[in-house]
Amino acid sequence: MPRISLPSIALALAAVLAGCRSAPQSATTSAPDSRHDLDLRGDFKGPLGVQLYSVRDAIAKDVPGTLARVRALGFREVELAGTYGLSASQFRAELDRAGLRATSMHVGYERLRDSLPAVLDEARILGVQYMGTAWIPHNDGPLTEEGARRAVADFNAWGRSAQQQGLQFFYHVHGYEFQPGASGALPMDILMRETASDAVKFEMDVFWISRPGADPVSWLRKYPTRWRLLHLKDMKQGTPTNVNTGSANPDETEVPLGTGQIDYRGVLRTAREIGVEKYFVEDETREPFATMPLTVRWLETVRYSR
Repeated sequence: MPRISLPSIALALAAVLAGCRSAPQSATTSAPDSRHDLDLRGDFKGPLGVQLYSVRDAIAKDVPGTLARVRALGFREVELAGTYGLSASQFRAELDRAGLRATSMHVGYERLRDSLPAVLDEARILGVQYMGTAWIPHNDGPLTEEGARRAVADFNAWGRSAQQQGLQFFYHVHGYEFQPGASGALPMDILMRETASDAVKFEMDVFWISRPGADPVSWLRKYPTRWRLLHLKDMKQGTPTNVNTGSANPDETEVPLGTGQIDYRGVLRTAREIGVEKYFVEDETREPFATMPLTVRWLETVRYSR
C-alpha cells in the first residue's frame, strides 16, 4: 500500500495502498480491558496476525485504544500500514504497551524508491521481519509486461538492500497482474521468474488473487518457495471474477472467512504444505471489530487435514 517525504507522515499515508482501495469503516475509540490469546484448536495453527489497515479509520483517531482492542481479540502479531502520525519509535512504544509485535510492514512504492535508507531504519526500530509493498504504480487496469519488468528491477534492488539489514522484502499481489500482455507473458509470472528468489518473496492476498479468476491453490503450488505471507479475507458468494483492476467495493464483495466462495480449506492446507510463515487477517468491511471475530472463530476450529 503512498507518496511522501516526512517519515512519520509517510508511513501513515502508506495505508492508502496497504491492502485495497475501499470504503471507510466506522471508527472505534474505546478499548476493552480484557485480553486473551487465540485458541487455535483446529487444523490451522497460524501464526495469525492482523493487518492494521483493517482498522485504519479507528487507529487514525485513537492509536492506543485501537491497538488495545486488536489485542483484546486475541492477536499478538500485526502487519503495519503506516504509523498514523507517530514516529517509528513512538509507534513501537504503543505496540509494546498493547502487547503487540509488528512482524511485517507495508510501505508505498515511491517511498521505497526515494527514501529506502529511512524506510530500512524505521523497519529496524519497529522490529519487523518482513518489509514490502502492495501496489505497483501503473495506469488504471491490468499491469503491463513493461510495468512488471520495471518493478522487477526495483524489487531486486530493494530486496538486496533489505537482506543486508537482516530483513526480507516482499510484494503483495493485488489482482492486476493476471492479464497476459502482447507477447502472451503473464505479468505475475514475470514478477516471479525475474526477481531474485532469495531477495524477493511474495504475499498472497487470497481475495485479490481470486478476483481476476486465478486459483490461489494452483499459484501456491506453482511457486512454493516464493509465497511466505498470506492475507486472509473471503469473497462473497456470487461476486464476479475476471476483474483485473485491483479494486473492489468491500460492502459488496467481502465477507468473514469461511462464509464466501473461496475454498479456504484448500488454501490453508496448501499454504501449510509449502511453508507459508505468516498469516494476516485483513478485514475491510465497515465494522471490522464486529466481523473480525467471526473470521477468528472460524480459523480457531476449522478442519481440513487429509
